[in-house]
Amino acid sequence: MSAVLRDIGLLLRTGPGSLAEFGEVLGAARVSLEGGGVFTHQDASIAHFLVNDADTAVEALDAHGMGPVVISDVVMLRLDQETPGQLGAFTRTLADAGIEILVQYSDHDHRLVLIVPPDQHLRAAQIASAWDAR
Repeated sequence: MSAVLRDIGLLLRTGPGSLAEFGEVLGAARVSLEGGGVFTHQDASIAHFLVNDADTAVEALDAHGMGPVVISDVVMLRLDQETPGQLGAFTRTLADAGIEILVQYSDHDHRLVLIVPPDQHLRAAQIASAWDAR
């Protein structure tokens, strides 16, 4: 895939059909969802999805009155699925470097997807690259 994958985050209305509407709007705009999820807590639903064209996603969602949408760069890496404790070990490495994890999920290719504060993104990406190279 040649597109840069980025995260889109937004609040969805609660109730039946909100995720369907979200998916339909992005599908009609030909925006591919590469991972993510929706999480509801105390009557608020937040969606975070990895997309292949964040700008088009924002345009489509805005045109349908959904949003505001926040676009975030992501840090991605593959953990060793056969080794228990990988999530804790990697995220401890980030924590020890003073990096805060704002969002975490997996993509469709079994990679860990993280959003960190923008001023911590470069350092987190460097740590993830070093982890992947081990």
